[in-house]
Amino acid sequence: MIRVLIKAASSIPQAGLEALFRASPAFEVVGAGGRHGAEDFAFGDSQLGSTQLGDLQPDVVVAEIETQDEEAVRELLDWAAAGGAVVLLVDGPAGEWARELLRAGIKAVLPNRIAEAEILAAAEAAAAGLVIMHPSDLDALLPARAAAAGGVPAALAEPLTPREIEVLRLLAEGIGNKEISARMAISEHTVKFHIASIMGKMGATSRTEVVTLGIRHGLILI
Repeated sequence: MIRVLIKAASSIPQAGLEALFRASPAFEVVGAGGRHGAEDFAFGDSQLGSTQLGDLQPDVVVAEIETQDEEAVRELLDWAAAGGAVVLLVDGPAGEWARELLRAGIKAVLPNRIAEAEILAAAEAAAAGLVIMHPSDLDALLPARAAAAGGVPAALAEPLTPREIEVLRLLAEGIGNKEISARMAISEHTVKFHIASIMGKMGATSRTEVVTLGIRHGLILI
């Protein structure tokens, strides 16, 4: 039986995921939301990655998160880096962000609207050590296609946040993640999170391309 820990950003998806996995004979729910035995856990607790997840020893963590929840992402990346299997359910296609998370050890980054059978299958595959991709994210995960020279850049799929613009401008200075982390007083995991989000929104597949597009969009002043 596969031991699964479940966490969602709000009570409704949390209850749905918990009911789904409890109804499956292939899974044992060892933690859900704020409950595992007599204790509570919650993303954002600094002890989650090192203590509570370690105590529970799930075979797979299934988490429905908001893409801007940097603390939750950091803790899940820490767990994945330690060898834990993580399936992330996010709001819509993840694109470039999915590629960065998969490189960091996350087993699956999937839209939260996929079918229940697909969620169960993804959790089972992740627990077995497999990496799962959604078809909507394949374009971002395949080698970049040659960009058309010149022309007006397409509108951004979603505006960059002020924090992402700050990261973008530091990228334009040619500095690495460690120095960006120091300048902004954030973790390197968070820097990677911002860079992946920027690339996804801008449709870029490299730092050079994202800086070029940033200049074209007027986000970087030269």
